[in-house]
Amino acid sequence: MYFAFQAMAKLYNTKYYHRDLSWLRFNHRVLQEAADKRNPLYERIKFLAIFSSNLDEFYRVRVSDIRQIKHVEKPLRKKLITKPNKVLKEISKQVEIQQEAFGKIFQETIIPDLKREGIHLIRYENFSATQKEVAKTYYEETLRAKIRVERYANNTSTPVFIENEALYLTARIADDKFILAKIPEEEPRFFVFPKQNGNHYITFIDDILQFNLKQSPKKEHTIDFYAIKKSRDAELYIEDEFSGNLKEKIKNSLSKRETGQATRLLIDEKMPKAFQEILKNALGVYNADLIEGGRYHNFKDFFTFPNPSTKDLSQKEWTPLPHPELSTFTSLLNAIEEKDRLVHYPYQSFEPVIRLIEEAATDPKVTTLKITIYRAASESRLNDAIAKAAKNGKNVVVFIEVKARFDEQNNLKWGKIFEDNGARVIYSFPAIKIHSKILYIEREDDGKRKRYAYIATGNFNEKTATLYTDYGLMTAHEEITEDINKVFLVLEGKMIIPKPEQLLVAPFTARETFEKLIENEIAQAKQGNDAYILAKMNSLQDKKMIKLLYEASNAGVKIRMVVRGICSLVPGIKGQSENIHITSILDRFLEHGRMYVFGNGGNEKIYIGSADWMKRNLSHRIEVITPILDADVQKTLRALLDIQLNDTAKARIIDKDQNNHYVSEEKNGERAQLNTYHYFEGVNE
Repeated sequence: MYFAFQAMAKLYNTKYYHRDLSWLRFNHRVLQEAADKRNPLYERIKFLAIFSSNLDEFYRVRVSDIRQIKHVEKPLRKKLITKPNKVLKEISKQVEIQQEAFGKIFQETIIPDLKREGIHLIRYENFSATQKEVAKTYYEETLRAKIRVERYANNTSTPVFIENEALYLTARIADDKFILAKIPEEEPRFFVFPKQNGNHYITFIDDILQFNLKQSPKKEHTIDFYAIKKSRDAELYIEDEFSGNLKEKIKNSLSKRETGQATRLLIDEKMPKAFQEILKNALGVYNADLIEGGRYHNFKDFFTFPNPSTKDLSQKEWTPLPHPELSTFTSLLNAIEEKDRLVHYPYQSFEPVIRLIEEAATDPKVTTLKITIYRAASESRLNDAIAKAAKNGKNVVVFIEVKARFDEQNNLKWGKIFEDNGARVIYSFPAIKIHSKILYIEREDDGKRKRYAYIATGNFNEKTATLYTDYGLMTAHEEITEDINKVFLVLEGKMIIPKPEQLLVAPFTARETFEKLIENEIAQAKQGNDAYILAKMNSLQDKKMIKLLYEASNAGVKIRMVVRGICSLVPGIKGQSENIHITSILDRFLEHGRMYVFGNGGNEKIYIGSADWMKRNLSHRIEVITPILDADVQKTLRALLDIQLNDTAKARIIDKDQNNHYVSEEKNGERAQLNTYHYFEGVNE
């Protein structure tokens, strides 16, 4: 059923996987979904796009970091990473293996399956006479004015500049000369020809350009074109975050991202070695930067691959369900005051979160609204409501994290809008990120102050709320709302260290509390009691937490985890982790919610929040994790976690070699995301 995928080399000791190599195994799981014929055809195409997009960011962020570490003095480098050159070589090896598998999936399954549906993805070499005329017309009327063909010699004193992540066609036209033509980004990547003989024909815009460029009067039809793409370092490298205006420094540094150091030059694997040398020298890159790919790059453009047929080749839409309780209330503040409420999008609609802020913006009794924004949507009713609350004279405080990579510009835009409407906007702190997803509301009612809070695992972002699975808790619990108020007082500079009664707040109390909870399970196991830990998170990398989990395993604590991405813990090793079982689920939605369950001697403790068990989350970010105190919400969350733990369709086993074997390859296994949707359908009946 699936393509064979080569396992990663054992570049880890028996205790810890290297985080970046483990991430590559996550992207390997994405590739598995592209190969899995249980997925509809256009879903498999989408997973190819996700794989490509993920890899682009990996090179711009993680590979860049490793290369920077190479230049750090050796004693400090040892603390940061082990043998960066060896890691980079293994990364290149694994990426090459995955790229080869990618090409096979595309050529040997996707293309033939499209043909079976009457959809042909063709190259310019296969254009019919009619298609050639159409291609010429499209070029003359649309593309010609948008493309410039530049000629260069391999003797320039400064490197030839090509734009970050842009696609270029290049060709050698003499011993030391070549041409570059940028593929227009404003035009769709794919061109659909008129239907012929009942079949649909699609081509890359790359092929339209190649075909027409070969028709030039200078007889360049004899030359061969190759696609190239340069990825650049995405780090902003702000020298001093502690002095001056950090927001302005970030704003002024954004343009550097487009001109940063190369982290990868992706080339066509068929490009002759001699031409590779010419390009390498002219573009100012090194052998380590060259990555061979296929004829086409930027497969992330397959997110928009057209379906010109009338056939349904994608998976059935799962319409977000209305919340069975909140949808019946006119006032969400009253609903929260009555009892705690849980929302779980995208299975349930994100609408209650938006409605809550819209209600606070217009309720004359609401005096205060405070919120943290990590990644804002470009267009947002939720953000419009925040601005409206400020305009209506509420005390509105918005903390905006402008160090949220790739969302800096959008976050700055919304910050100005909030400020223009009268909100107090606080921007990034030096050396720490504010990653918590929290909302605080105060209301004066008959002379009494009432507090409300919303604590979530996901961003205040309508778009990601349709793509990522996240939990959100709405509560009026006195201690929890007081704790949230303390967190905001810290963000406002009115308190140095919060002393929460209920919440786990990183970097102040979260690590210490998690350690105590695990140590309690160890004590329970040593006393002969039933002891267990259940956890769902995006990534597991923090060595201190992993060591403690190993200790718990050796004490007899049963540990069952669902880890979506990076997993540095090595499970299933006798005398180390034999009581630890880990799976990873990859399906139509991106698993993003974090949940932690501790047996606690029969009186379970359940937590949800924004923090993974990574060093950055527990030590270098402000994170908020809330206990679940409402019995109904506890019951729901445990049911949802059990559904995840029982997945046999989309779950992979994270074994000691990270081979990513499916729990089962049966066609009709238990699929957690589908079963979760059915669960909420049942709740709504």
